[in-house]
Amino acid sequence: MRYLTAGESHGPQLTTILEGFPAGMPLLAEDINEGLARRQKGHGRGRRMQIEKDTAEIVSGVRHGQTLGSPIALVVKNNDWKHWTNIMGAEPLNEGQEDEIKRKITRARPGHADLNGAIKYGHRDMRNVLERSSARETTVRVAAGAVAKKLLSLVGVDVVAHVVEIGGVTANVDSSLSIDELKERAELSPVRVADPNVEVEMMDAIDNAKKNGDSIGGVVEVIVTGMPSGIGSYVHYDRKLDAKLAGAIVSINAFKGVEFGIGFEAARKPGSEVHDEIAWNEEKGYYRKTNRLGGFEGGMTTGMPIVVRGVMKPIPTLYKPLMSVDIETKEPFAASVERSDSCAVPAAAVVAEHVIAWELANSLVEQFYSDRFDTFMDEIKRQREYAREF
Repeated sequence: MRYLTAGESHGPQLTTILEGFPAGMPLLAEDINEGLARRQKGHGRGRRMQIEKDTAEIVSGVRHGQTLGSPIALVVKNNDWKHWTNIMGAEPLNEGQEDEIKRKITRARPGHADLNGAIKYGHRDMRNVLERSSARETTVRVAAGAVAKKLLSLVGVDVVAHVVEIGGVTANVDSSLSIDELKERAELSPVRVADPNVEVEMMDAIDNAKKNGDSIGGVVEVIVTGMPSGIGSYVHYDRKLDAKLAGAIVSINAFKGVEFGIGFEAARKPGSEVHDEIAWNEEKGYYRKTNRLGGFEGGMTTGMPIVVRGVMKPIPTLYKPLMSVDIETKEPFAASVERSDSCAVPAAAVVAEHVIAWELANSLVEQFYSDRFDTFMDEIKRQREYAREF
């Protein structure tokens, strides 16, 4: 499977085209829009979330509620476009009109793609960079991932994300919670945390950052249950599924690190406290007594829950801006300020959930016959039975 996204933050719409889904898979717009609505929630979000009420329109690849096997095109329109038609329009400017276009950006914002992107593509107005590098693009990445989540749910795979840390405030999540209980708690929380004891403290940290014109980051965790064992490969580096998941996480705007299971803690433990002992019984087949490696061995799934975490840096757009340089005058100035959030970690958890879902769905489609959804499901069922009886 593959997908492309197109669109600018303040352009008329965001578009994504998805290819590789089996024919005959049930899919409705509401399957996608639930994820888009969740992405817009979260304590610390900015005013943009009040302007945009994101919904996706399916414009190809689905007929009467089922996929056709052809490319699926999704469109999310930007309601704010009406205020940006002159600034972001596709038509050439008339003579002298360029001076009338406001919001030209020549002061690069530290931590953003502004300066590097301007150097790479030769843009003197860095709006040409920030409009595409904006996290607004994750809207249609969530839409694409929502279609993947639908496929996963139909073959018994559940994907849930929650927040485990914001601004140094760390959650202590009850390990006995089922994935459904974890999801329920996270969905009810304004900061998407499953530990009610730290919810207010996290919200206070976000509010204090906003009051000070600052921003804070955090850590999100994605848990996946139901993935068959042996998905991925040890044969080639670029077919290792955990590597693909790691790449998906750090591809999200502002994410700077990723770990599986106990992650970096493994560096401080002996091997006897890191690796997971193997057991077997008639009901489960093979399983691990612990899950410290987060559901992966040798680049392949073990059948245990996949546990992957990503760290998000504080958003670099600050209302107390850092110093930078004007690329026209080379003089020092306070960096430009665009509308922004003080903390987007709860929303980023939803994005992480969906980019992980995409990679998992893609791995299944690659490994099993997937032209038809009914035969695709049958093959996965047979793989589970085979692994249990092996």
